[in-house]
This record gives sequence, C-alpha cells and structure tokens, in this order.
Amino acid sequence: MTAVSERSGTPLQTSAPVTFAKALNQALADALQADPRVLIFGEDVGTLGGVFRITDGLQARFGEDRCFDTPLAESGIMGAAVGMAMNGMKPVVEMQFDAFAYPAFEQVVSHVAKMANRTRGAVRLPMVIRIPYAGGIGGVEHHCDSSEAYYAHTPGLTVLAPSTVADAYTMLRDAIDSPDPVVFLEPKKLYFSKEQVDLAALRDARSESSIGKAVIAREGTDATLISYGPSVATALAAAEIAAQEGRSLQVVDVRSLVPFDDETVCAAVRSTGRAVVIAEAPGFASVASEIVARVQERCFHSLAAPVRRVTGFDIPFPAPKLEQYQLPSVDRILDVVDELQWEDA
Repeated sequence: MTAVSERSGTPLQTSAPVTFAKALNQALADALQADPRVLIFGEDVGTLGGVFRITDGLQARFGEDRCFDTPLAESGIMGAAVGMAMNGMKPVVEMQFDAFAYPAFEQVVSHVAKMANRTRGAVRLPMVIRIPYAGGIGGVEHHCDSSEAYYAHTPGLTVLAPSTVADAYTMLRDAIDSPDPVVFLEPKKLYFSKEQVDLAALRDARSESSIGKAVIAREGTDATLISYGPSVATALAAAEIAAQEGRSLQVVDVRSLVPFDDETVCAAVRSTGRAVVIAEAPGFASVASEIVARVQERCFHSLAAPVRRVTGFDIPFPAPKLEQYQLPSVDRILDVVDELQWEDA
C-alpha cells in the first residue's frame, strides 16, 4: 500500500517494513525537496549512492548540483561545507566511515564548532556531518570506531545517535533543520535492520524537535539500562531475557548525546534506584563515563547501588573474529546487573 504526501507529492510505503537505511534516504530526499538550500556531498555519494547506499537515487532525482561526489579529502569536504554554510546553504556531508573522519577533525574543532562563538552569533553554521560509526559488521581497523566522545567533548556541536528506524528519519530531519552544526552518528550494523514504520505519517506529522530528548524504550522497575545508538538493541535484548528470569529492567535510549536530557535519564534512574550504562566505545574518558558521573551526582540519594558500565575494552578495535568479545553483549550486561546490590540477594 502506498500513500502520497501532500507536501512533496512523492509516494511512500505505509505501515510496511522499512530499513534504517531507507529511512535515512527518505529523510535526505524530503529535506532536499523541502529546502533548496540543502546540499548533499561526500565520497561516492552521487553516482554510487554511498558505500551503504544511503544516498541511492538522490543525484538522479535532484541533479548533480544538489547531490555530488567529492575528492577523497575529508578536510577539503569539511572546509567546503563550512564555506557553504557561511554563505546561506545547508550542507549535509558524509564521512564514509567513522575513522575516515579524523582528517577533517581539525576543521570540525577549529571552525565548525567555534564559528558561532567566534562571531558572537553573527555567523551560524547550519550543517550536518553524517558519520557511519561503531562495530557489528565485521569490519577491519578504521571501519568500526566509536568516536562519539571526540565530538561530544567539543563545545559548539550537537551530537545525535539514533537507534530506531523511526528516529533515523525524524532525527535526521531535525538535524538538517537545526541552525547549528550537528554530528549525526549512524550505527552501521543497524542500516539494514527493519521495523514496521509509516514514513508518510512521520513526514507529515513532524512537530517538536527530538534534539535534546531521551526516550524510555522499555518500562521496568528493578534497574535502568541507559544506552544509545547501536547498543540500545542489545540493552533491549538483555531486558527481555532478564524478564524471563524475574527481573524488570527499564531501558532508556539517550538518542541525543549533546545536548543531554538529564531530566528523563535521571527520572528513570530515580524510579528504579539502579543503573547500568551501555556503550560500544572504550570506557575510559567516554560518553558512558560522563553519563555515569551525571547520574551519580544528580541521583545519589536515590541509588541503591553504584552506577555501573558495560563498554568496549580500552584497546584499538580488534580483528573481525574478535569483535564479538569487544562489543557489549547480553551476557556481559546481565552479569553486571547480577552484581548490583539486591535486597533479595
């Protein structure tokens, strides 16, 4: 069954299985349709449609002036985006893989993040930096980094990490609509996951922005699992197994790393008195560390046990055959849950 949006006149599947990748592709298409200032560019995003085919068909539909390939020079891509944003355009750039974005990091820190402050708000940079990130695909070195802490630590950037198909669409549209720069982290292992989603309804019912807002992904009463991006599905799987063993685990999907939703996260932790933070990145000096600190400071008198973490190990990302040991797993999460202080222990 198909529906036609009154806004763009383009057909969309209604209440059908939709992949994470398709939701991102549709969000980009709708943004291009809605705003002539939006541009999409990066390595192989034009003719090929991107390594993961997220931009598939956009160049054919909107032309080479709106969706185009660039040289293999991430710093140049980012510098061009800064200049375009300064002059009234809304660039959406793709870094082909997480670790491939590091050559552009100087541009991000020195210019993208600081331009508004440097000009006292006179020059804003409405741009989106799309980064396929994290593991779960059996990739080699430079293809599976969880680099969110670098961006979250940089004042001036909004950092988003969706975990569901619906959020992939809605949050990317919100990122493109933002007047300030957004680092949009796309979990690679979720690209071809599917959910029953009505993209037409999402497109025509957009209202309040998702930026700065966490959500409760699963209700629970015994402990709270806090996660984002690729680890949310693992947290939900752990909660499902825990339920079979008699534990009721709540799951919070942070979604927005910066700005961070202290209110929702802390209210969830206070309701259970126990919390475990789950993330793929190495644990030392990480986003997970920051979440633990924020929860511990704000919820101290409500905690029945110290806040714990389940993260990647503090090592370079391993070879594909060892990836399963590096990534947080259901067993590792449940082992930590079992170590929390329980009155019935």
